[in-house]
Amino acid sequence: MPLYEYRCAGCGERFEYLTREGQSPSCPACSGRELEKQLSVFAVGGYGSSSKEPTFATPGPCGACGHPGGPGSCSMN
Repeated sequence: MPLYEYRCAGCGERFEYLTREGQSPSCPACSGRELEKQLSVFAVGGYGSSSKEPTFATPGPCGACGHPGGPGSCSMN
């Protein structure tokens, strides 16, 4: 069951909808059906203890463990 993001053309409400077979989304704010599917962005982040700005994790050189020697340098490969 894919999760999609929508924006209601009628009231501007943005919401997520877990798609199920045989069902179509409607706006939770105004029940409108004129919806625009939005581009979903996956992000992993959090807030540091001293800052209110979100921080986002970035993958290491090989994308798995982040060993500074690059792909194949760590014991995980």
